Amino acid sequence: MTVAIANMTRMFARGSLLSGLAAYSASEAVTKVSRLVAVIALARVLTPAQVGVVAGALAISELLKAFTENGVIQKIISASADDLEATCHTARRINWAWSGGLFALQVSIAAAFHLATGQVAGPLLIALMAGEYLLMPAGLVQCGLAMREGKLAGTATVAGAQNVAANLMTAAMVLIWPSPLAVAAARLASAPIWLSGMRRLRPWAPKAGVIPAPIRPFARFGAAILGIEFLKVLRMQADKLIIGVLMGPEALGIYFFAFNAGLGIANSFSVAFSTVLFPHLCGAANRVATLRNALAVALVALFPIIAVQALAAPIYVPIIFGEKWASVAPLVSILCFAALPAIVWSAAAQWLRSAGRPDVELVCSVFIAAFVTLGIVVAAPFGLSSVVWSVLVTSVFSQLVASVAVLFIHVLPQRIRIER
Repeated sequence: MTVAIANMTRMFARGSLLSGLAAYSASEAVTKVSRLVAVIALARVLTPAQVGVVAGALAISELLKAFTENGVIQKIISASADDLEATCHTARRINWAWSGGLFALQVSIAAAFHLATGQVAGPLLIALMAGEYLLMPAGLVQCGLAMREGKLAGTATVAGAQNVAANLMTAAMVLIWPSPLAVAAARLASAPIWLSGMRRLRPWAPKAGVIPAPIRPFARFGAAILGIEFLKVLRMQADKLIIGVLMGPEALGIYFFAFNAGLGIANSFSVAFSTVLFPHLCGAANRVATLRNALAVALVALFPIIAVQALAAPIYVPIIFGEKWASVAPLVSILCFAALPAIVWSAAAQWLRSAGRPDVELVCSVFIAAFVTLGIVVAAPFGLSSVVWSVLVTSVFSQLVASVAVLFIHVLPQRIRIER
């Protein structure tokens, strides 16, 4: 442990892992806070039925957006110098075809929803939000190259600026135009921020005469990544769907706010940790040592921050949401602590990706998602507090079991080989 902390200190001096982690943590935290502003504005201005339309459309949009995490950026980051340009050419083609397919799929879902229900607002909202897919491909290769070159503070700033702008524009536009369509308008208006930012951060254009890399390695690697990311998003949405069906809209509303004030913000540190760790593992001469040092960083830097957030919930919950939400503070605190095991699992998962074993991560993700979801179903009849405690217990157990399994089956054998 002492050696790991010493190594961590040296990394801090070089401004590598910790500087990137600080940038992405700040970006994620600001994004979550701005999202709270948008949620509060929606709740205060729109009717419950309109909020339901927004929530349903956002849930469908988020589930489909999980398929944008297709492993292409990771392939750019991990490509050898000799194969980089060919990899970028293939990545560009995949990005345009894939994003076009997602656009068509989301519009088709909106059309089917309209034909099945006769509703207009919800399907129109879903279809309009699909417009983001038409802008993304022109900046994805640039994003991957920037991350490969260690420009993590820059990519964090661009992503954070786009997300914060979308949330703040949502809050402002819904006050001016009290309609669910204001949400789609805000998201489309903010999309060019990400595109222009990535293209300025790391300019790139395809070179003539370069033979594109084969697609098969992308497909093999990306298939598992798609499953992992979809399960991750499904796990984040499943609890809300189950609570809404089994416990009713009032319980869902309380849980929704508790989740956004607690686990939603705390999870931002886990997301930042994952984003920053993968490039460092890919470029490390000794990946086992890098993983050990990264966990030391998380232990020393992130765990106390999350703990402070949980303990401070009785203070900030009434300030952010108002006194009527003060009674929700204990639930917020419990959900904050559920982010702690996510940091450990994030480290193990990124090690698997850097080792080219996303298939193992997929199996572990299925186990985690199933275990947490089953716990919510079992706890729902006993009240909202039981559900929140179930989320904490099942998250801790499933993610730590998966992390320990990865450590003993995959990481430790490699360490033994290196020492020999």
